[in-house]
Amino acid sequence: MIEFGHGTHVGLRRTRNEDTYYADSALGLFLVADGMGGHQHGEVASALARDAVVELVDRGQSLAEAIRGAAARLLEYAQRFDDALPMGTTVAAIRFSEQGYEVAWVGDSRIYEWKNGLRRISHDHSLVQELVAAGVIDESQAARHPQRNVLTQALGITALGQLHISMAKGQLAPGESFLVCSDGLTEEVTDNGIANIVARQDLAAQECVDHLLLAALDNGGSDNVTAILARIH
Repeated sequence: MIEFGHGTHVGLRRTRNEDTYYADSALGLFLVADGMGGHQHGEVASALARDAVVELVDRGQSLAEAIRGAAARLLEYAQRFDDALPMGTTVAAIRFSEQGYEVAWVGDSRIYEWKNGLRRISHDHSLVQELVAAGVIDESQAARHPQRNVLTQALGITALGQLHISMAKGQLAPGESFLVCSDGLTEEVTDNGIANIVARQDLAAQECVDHLLLAALDNGGSDNVTAILARIH
């Protein structure tokens, strides 16, 4: 059985929420998309990507296939407009099945696993993450780096031929939890702070998500913030 909580908030400094998400235990699909672009482009991009992934997964495609299909649709949609503004989105998704779980992501929205401790499954497709991987800076420097929001991959912006969809899979065990979130959470709340909330078995999954959103707002709420917590029982 999957118990889950979900929520999104525009934050304290933005006028529009360009995040979107999907949570469906029947389909076993949970995803977060963080849109970017001027005007309403970010909202459109994230919603279009969400709907495409849901549709394609429902048709039987794998997460990676569905995300690639969503990227193609978004690029095709953007070509209809003579607009210099970008129209892109991140996506981070997890799919549960009887065989276990699979995750896939593009961008810097994140996927975490909780099992006797918090483990980040995803790695950011960002300039700063590449600097960390190369040993140029460490994680503490990355958290404060002025270019930490510069992405190297995004649906609708990266050409299909250069698009890298990262993937992982594993087995499920009772007591495990998975968190999918936008960078509006991870920019404001440390992994330790996230772990302290996700670990609380005295709270329902929805209450944990509410606490995560409140923690992001309490720490500044500089961006839209979205989180989904799924617990395996």
